[in-house]
Amino acid sequence: MPNPWDVGSARLLESLGFAALATTSSGFAASLGRLDGSVTRDEAVAHGGAIASAVGVPVSADLENCFADEPDGVAATVRMALDAGLSGCSVEDYTRKPEDPIYELGLARERVAAAAEAAHGGAVHLVLTARAEGHLHGHNDLDATITRLQAYQEAGADVLFAPGIWDLDDTRRVISSVDLPVNVLVRAGSPVVSELAAAGVARISVGGGFAWAAIAGLVEAGRELLESGTYGFSERGSVGAAAVRKAFGAG
Repeated sequence: MPNPWDVGSARLLESLGFAALATTSSGFAASLGRLDGSVTRDEAVAHGGAIASAVGVPVSADLENCFADEPDGVAATVRMALDAGLSGCSVEDYTRKPEDPIYELGLARERVAAAAEAAHGGAVHLVLTARAEGHLHGHNDLDATITRLQAYQEAGADVLFAPGIWDLDDTRRVISSVDLPVNVLVRAGSPVVSELAAAGVARISVGGGFAWAAIAGLVEAGRELLESGTYGFSERGSVGAAAVRKAFGAG
């Protein structure tokens, strides 16, 4: 499930044959000239809704910690996601406070339970991904992460996700310890998709990876023009132009 950062990249990925998409908080923030964590709830939900309305495949939104500490606020964010036409969303246990980055387990479980009640209480079953964020914030105790994922499963999540676990044996241990589908974040050096599938991974995402790759292409092209005065980027640009024409219906 790749992660577009705007409507155009979403439609391009859909045209390649992906059956579902997910937004990326970091990629979206970068498109606004900001760092990850600086987007508001209204902006994130509107962004996800705009992508969902532009494509014909399900879209899940990266809603960070659902922009609330308390369960009621989390539930309100999930209801906003439903109203925006999204098919799924995530809720993190990251507090957005560097000095105390992870919610206490009891509160974290209550937050997932509130999100699940909102996600599953209406006519549309919103697929809720519960994220244990400790490995991205210096909390690398795998047993503690598994305990959290098990609690989030009991609280009503549909998918479990512990980004920052890179080792395949650790991933297998997580999968064997829970009963729900497990999502894995991939990066350079991660096992290939077939290896992850063989290990039991149900879904992968790239986070901001595609956005960073596109930005890297822009930086390289800009540096070439500025420093060398050459236009080698145009050769790769023609590939992008052709993809846009195909995806957006021209020619």
